[in-house]
Amino acid sequence: MTTQMPPHSNRGVCIAGVLVGLAVLLGACTHTDQAVTAASIPDDYRQRHPIAVQEADQSIVLFVGRGRGGLSPSQRTDVMGLGQAWLHEATGAITADLPIDTPNARSAADALREIHTVLAAAGVPPRGLIVRRYHPDDPRQMATIRLSYPKISATVGPCGTWPEDLGPSIKNKSYFENKSYFNFGCAYQRNMAAMVDNPADLVQPRPETPPYTARRSAAFEKYRKGAPTTTSYPEADKAKISDAGK
Repeated sequence: MTTQMPPHSNRGVCIAGVLVGLAVLLGACTHTDQAVTAASIPDDYRQRHPIAVQEADQSIVLFVGRGRGGLSPSQRTDVMGLGQAWLHEATGAITADLPIDTPNARSAADALREIHTVLAAAGVPPRGLIVRRYHPDDPRQMATIRLSYPKISATVGPCGTWPEDLGPSIKNKSYFENKSYFNFGCAYQRNMAAMVDNPADLVQPRPETPPYTARRSAAFEKYRKGAPTTTSYPEADKAKISDAGK
């Protein structure tokens, strides 16, 4: 004899199955969102604020008045320093932005000829300088000569991003989990990028320099004879102002 279940039982089973399926789907969605959110903000400040090695411009600005052509002594020093730095770190030519159709256009053209001379004295070849003429956007501002060249530099930032409060709140889970705030470490990374002499040092170490053979041979000879290998400076006693400690 076959027993048939009442219609309301089938309906209850279907509703229960639908509810279980929805719960599984909602649980999976919630889990995925949490994983993406947690992965978007790393805990390590070096990953939140990485040091990027890229190409950037090194530039100086020269103010030239309408009544004087040429460069001032301090400006000649700036141009000479730019030319000497270009020889060591530039990845392209020096670009000179020269204003035209301005009250100081004639003086700027005279200053540009002196810039050529100073850069040549610094060792920059004639093809190392490219001149671009421009019209100032704001005629009320004094038009300047801008010298720039591309170089490899290390950059970080921007700093000062505060996506959440530092104090305890319902939305700030990092406070209760004792995690560092988002902006933590950004200033340190930015200062480190600004102080590094060669950005390539952040990627790979430099090769060892050759040893000083003469000094090493002298130290080995003293060691072979049993003499002290320390270096003594007789003139160091002349700089002392006290005999304390003797």
